[in-house]
Amino acid sequence: MKIYNTLSRQKEEFVSLEPGKVRMYVCGPTVYNYIHIGNARPIIVFDTVRRYFEYKGYEVNFVSNFTDIDDKIIKKAIEEGVDADTISKRYIDECKKDMEGLNVKPATKSPLATEEICGMLEMIQKLVASGHAYAAKDGTVYFRTSSFEEYGKLSHKNLDDLQSGFREIKVTGEDGKEDPTDFVLWKPKKEGEPFWESPWCEGRPGWHIECSVMSRKYLGDQIDIHAGGEDLIFPHHENEIAQSEAANGKEFAKYWMHNGFLNIDNKKMSKSLGNFSLSEKSVKNMTYKFCVSLC
Repeated sequence: MKIYNTLSRQKEEFVSLEPGKVRMYVCGPTVYNYIHIGNARPIIVFDTVRRYFEYKGYEVNFVSNFTDIDDKIIKKAIEEGVDADTISKRYIDECKKDMEGLNVKPATKSPLATEEICGMLEMIQKLVASGHAYAAKDGTVYFRTSSFEEYGKLSHKNLDDLQSGFREIKVTGEDGKEDPTDFVLWKPKKEGEPFWESPWCEGRPGWHIECSVMSRKYLGDQIDIHAGGEDLIFPHHENEIAQSEAANGKEFAKYWMHNGFLNIDNKKMSKSLGNFSLSEKSVKNMTYKFCVSLC
């Protein structure tokens, strides 16, 4: 069996880390609204991949998370006058209903980010102790990208070019960064936001650290396949590689798989763009094209 590996940008013969078994992690949705067909695409694509491995006789440990703490969830909660937990639970339930309707198999494990905070604190502390991360005066903890020599190997971006580009963009509230490409591992709470205690401040985890920790807990330090939409290649998956390999001292994932976007008028279908409200006829036509593209 050959699969296209984003890391090498070529088709490679699949060889599992453990004979007869596949450890696979797929980044799941951020649950602040109903999913649309564009959100469903990676779920269906990688459910199909998982089923094919099972058809070939592999035992697949398939982990796909729910990001249940995020700026968008908090914003939605404020708009509705409820807490963030109410929003995330509502849309996790709705997502599961939709996936059942699409005949998607439940993951072996669907961890919630908010239930894995202890593991995130542990990994962040390890990165700080090893010099791969540092805390700013306000309690924000950043990953030091210059400490990881292979940063950019998935997206094929050059760190020097990234540093040059980011220096032209002044981002408010990031004065504590040593370098503009450093990314957040832990952030201080804002008024009214949910928070957890940490050695640095009362706050919450950055997005990238969540997936690294959930993958490690349920699949181990090394996995066979990490997958998601192509929009996650940079910075999310690039940052996952940096922090996971810096913390664990091992190659994070052997194979990286990414699905393409579902486009509307040559733009990615997105809740933030508001281009996902479709007529019944459009949905039927798009569903047909979508299913054909999987064949």
